[in-house]
Amino acid sequence: MLETLAQKAPDPLLKIIKMFREDPRSDKIDLGVGVYRDAAGATPVMRAVKDAEALLLAGQKTKTYVGQQGDVDFLRLVGQLAFGEMSRDFVSIQAVGGTGALRLGCDLLRESGAKRVLLPAPCWPNHPSIVRAARLEAMDVAFFNIAEQRIDMDALIAGFDRAERGDGVILQACCHNPLGADFSLEQWRTLAEALNARGLIPFVDLAYQGFGDGVDEDVAGARALLERVPEALIAVSEAKSFGIYRERVGALYVKTAEKARAAAMSNLAAIARANYSMPPDHGAAVVREVLSDDALRASWREELDEIRGHIKRTRVALAAERVNSIPMHLIADQKGMFSTLPLNEAQVAALRETHGIYMTDAARINVAGLRAADIPRFVDALRAVA
Repeated sequence: MLETLAQKAPDPLLKIIKMFREDPRSDKIDLGVGVYRDAAGATPVMRAVKDAEALLLAGQKTKTYVGQQGDVDFLRLVGQLAFGEMSRDFVSIQAVGGTGALRLGCDLLRESGAKRVLLPAPCWPNHPSIVRAARLEAMDVAFFNIAEQRIDMDALIAGFDRAERGDGVILQACCHNPLGADFSLEQWRTLAEALNARGLIPFVDLAYQGFGDGVDEDVAGARALLERVPEALIAVSEAKSFGIYRERVGALYVKTAEKARAAAMSNLAAIARANYSMPPDHGAAVVREVLSDDALRASWREELDEIRGHIKRTRVALAAERVNSIPMHLIADQKGMFSTLPLNEAQVAALRETHGIYMTDAARINVAGLRAADIPRFVDALRAVA
């Protein structure tokens, strides 16, 4: 039977990673993979993470299962970090990374009777795959004008009319991947009104808390939305915020009426049991240790501030450049790791083949991966192709 399988096309990002790795040029620039890199081009382990791991090594007494829900102290602390006091009323479950949380949430939507999930486009390239794997229809709706580098709220809300009551809408909380374009507080409130009017369920994807304007500032809009809607799902990843990409640390939170919480939790437990049974422990335990210790939390916040400052300085440096018709000045107004440039696939290919500069085929660049020393060459290459 297995010999009848058709070969799948490689994931677009993994394809770029492989091409970059095999490129022999010493001056190649990787703007594809979404990880933070410091001035030396390294992705270091945060100081607070190393200290927390030392505490775990010295004090951890068992490696038995953490339980079906996962690390409850981790869930409580992350919930407070993201949502404040309202998190006490949320159903929660630990997941295998933010991607795993998204899948759990999509499966829960399907179990609740949803048929489709709206995806403001361009979206994170893995969102449609996750939605379809959960046997839901992934439906793109207009969201962003790449040429003008602006959010089109009218088109987005008009797209809500294509869904039915009970369907989901994935909304990125901050530092949008791949656009860097975040909703204003007023726009979040407008979204809440539009979702409530149509009976749609917001599915908030929070993956970059602290990478935009600050730990609290980055979730102010999502909190405003959650205060105004009766039901919501929220997928949280701590990979970027704590620099623990490979540890697969995530969680899913569900806002629903008190009478529905037990059923929601039982469904999530059943979905998780059939998927991975029990969640991994180490990364969540590290986050728990950092957030529960005042000194470690302060150290983490300090280093996160340094990372955010590095990203902002890179954005300002890029925005100061002039590259033909590309509106580079708007890059400074965007948030987080990513921006998407108004380039076509031929221009992206020319950057890769002629200049050794790698980005996704859709022209998403990882601003957080661009060293200051490489900015002049990157800008010169843009001028050559744009």
